[in-house]
Amino acid sequence: MAGVIRRLDETVVNRIAAGEVIQRPANAIKEMVENCLDAKSSNIQVTVKEGGLKLIQIQDNGTGIRKEDLEIVCERFTTSKLQTFEDLTSISTYGFRGEALASVSHVAHVTITTKTADGKCAYRASYCDGKLKAPSKPCAGNQGTLISVEDLFYNVPTRRKALKSPSEEYSRIVEVVSRYAIHNSGKSFTVKKQGEMVADVKTLPNASVLDNIRVVFGVAVSRELIEVECEDQKLAFKLKGYISNANYSVKKCILILFINHRLVESSALKKAIETVYTAYLPKNTHPFLYLSLEIAPHNIDVNVHPTKHEVHFLHEDCIIESIQKHIESKLLGSNSSRTYFTQTLLPGLSASVSDVKASNSSSADTSERVYAHQMVRTDSKAQKLDAFLQPVTKPSLVPKTASPPAPAQAAADLDDAEMLDTIDSLEPGTSKDVEVDSGHVQSETPPRKRPHVEEDRDDHAAACTRRENKDDLTAASTPRRRIIKLSSVKELRNEITEQTHSGLQEMLQNHSFVGCVNPQWTLVQHHTKLYLLNTTKLSQELFYQILIYDFGNFGVLRLSSPAPLYDLAMLALDSEESGWTEEDGPKEGLAQYIVDFLKKKAEMLEDYFSMEIDEEGNLTALPLLLDNYTPAMEGLPLFILRLATEVNWDGEKECFRDFSKECSQFYSIRKQYTMETEDKDSQDAEPSWQWKVEHVLFKALRSLLSPPKHFSEDGSVLQIANLPDLYKVFERC
Repeated sequence: MAGVIRRLDETVVNRIAAGEVIQRPANAIKEMVENCLDAKSSNIQVTVKEGGLKLIQIQDNGTGIRKEDLEIVCERFTTSKLQTFEDLTSISTYGFRGEALASVSHVAHVTITTKTADGKCAYRASYCDGKLKAPSKPCAGNQGTLISVEDLFYNVPTRRKALKSPSEEYSRIVEVVSRYAIHNSGKSFTVKKQGEMVADVKTLPNASVLDNIRVVFGVAVSRELIEVECEDQKLAFKLKGYISNANYSVKKCILILFINHRLVESSALKKAIETVYTAYLPKNTHPFLYLSLEIAPHNIDVNVHPTKHEVHFLHEDCIIESIQKHIESKLLGSNSSRTYFTQTLLPGLSASVSDVKASNSSSADTSERVYAHQMVRTDSKAQKLDAFLQPVTKPSLVPKTASPPAPAQAAADLDDAEMLDTIDSLEPGTSKDVEVDSGHVQSETPPRKRPHVEEDRDDHAAACTRRENKDDLTAASTPRRRIIKLSSVKELRNEITEQTHSGLQEMLQNHSFVGCVNPQWTLVQHHTKLYLLNTTKLSQELFYQILIYDFGNFGVLRLSSPAPLYDLAMLALDSEESGWTEEDGPKEGLAQYIVDFLKKKAEMLEDYFSMEIDEEGNLTALPLLLDNYTPAMEGLPLFILRLATEVNWDGEKECFRDFSKECSQFYSIRKQYTMETEDKDSQDAEPSWQWKVEHVLFKALRSLLSPPKHFSEDGSVLQIANLPDLYKVFERC
């Protein structure tokens, strides 16, 4: 038979709620001390009998409670600090629920004596189960409030029996009040047992935080403290406090943490700080810390725990890491001297058992400590072994038309001066045709950013610049560069510069190559993060920028046999990608139109882009954009078709932009045109696409690409993992 669901009696509900808020006498005192502080008290006195179980008496000199409010002051959810739920986002007081006095009144006998500044006399009222026993009565009294709590947990015998001894409960009360006394310098706190003349804790109203720490924890702690203070506008937090230096340690970590002036606990922050101290303190010893953290109210949620000893706030990991680094820097700065106690080895020596030595460690390494979850596991600057090996490439499709280069062995023996003389001896005409046997021209050093010479300089300055940057030249950027003064090209270059994403550029320049997933996607590492990059989009943007920056200065990639434009156009029209329909007319007529059209543009294409078309309508050469890289010729027919149909040939700037985009799309790594190399073991085998991606494309991406901002938004660059988050996963396991 199913159980009957009944509505609980209100008294039962209130006692259950009170048991959550008031777990022991120290919790009751904490709630009432916070009420005193909210009432702008400057003097708070706490008197306790039998660990707070028999009597708790708290007196303050605050604003007091109005007579009209005494009737409901002990009812649940009555407060003067909150009106709407939205007020929680900007709460600056300790209390906000209106449950403290209500909870106490349900598990004890409560008497309140209070007087406001404009009141003629004080009023006294007694409460039980949140209700007023009798109307309040006038009496003599000082300004402020006196709350007496008697027989705590008299109606919850199980809770009362479960509590520790009165002395243990009293020590907890002293600990709570002491922490509020340390944080609230400028206010006087007193804690004593009933009947005792001497207070166990007494702070002065004009004392500083350091004075209060000295009163509560002793001189030994206060003389070894370092003041810490930091602020971060971005994370919207401010930190102040004191931490012990390397000369002081205790068996148990003492962390007094206030967040927005609220006494709370944070195991994550405590663990992070203790990690810092492990390098400075002996094993199994811990530091003393007092930290006051102020966070923007709209970034913090205080309503997450019945006793309010926990809070949640935004950017917790980043704030904790920032605090950790600041404490680390403070400890490094205070490490100029350390105190050691040495024992005499021989009884005849005059050294005392407690002689003190000071060791100067100003020359110690002050570099910032890197924690395990921040360690970068690879060095992006370390070269791999294959960087020193000359790759064996298959003979190219292009016959050698320029003067033959020296063998690899002879080139290795040439010093820099001889190489410069060789470059100077080249005639301007010969610089356009570059050997395709790229094994002889590959640089042994990583490629650097191609020098983009300012066109508005005079010839002499340009000549000087070319000579100074000869060691940066590759086969694709010819030794004797033409000065391009076309305003359209300048505008296209400026567009690239304005759209550059500096963060992505830094990542590409300093990444560590991990591997190719497939022709479209590649894994790289940067610092502690793993990224998935769209190789197709990156290579397309790379070739576009090469076409714009090296405009009119390309090498030549000559075809072994001329390719008829008519045949290429027919192949493209036969493919589904062309989108040809019968309404467009006969394919033969369209193909002939494409041939005639491109023949008219042949002179411009050869002059600006090194794309050569002979009088018979044959394609004989393509631009050489990167050494050791040839585009997939399977995409050539569609490239020819799109040149005639997708490029705006009427406007100069539009023409150069559209041609560069179509050409860069043809040159990019595309999955549909990438095939695995069948004969990998043969010495004549062409390098695999994986080798080209790693050693040609990504080598060029480091120095030549200025990644546009839209790459960070369109999925071209995806972060798939980072080390700190992985550490969190492993810690949970």
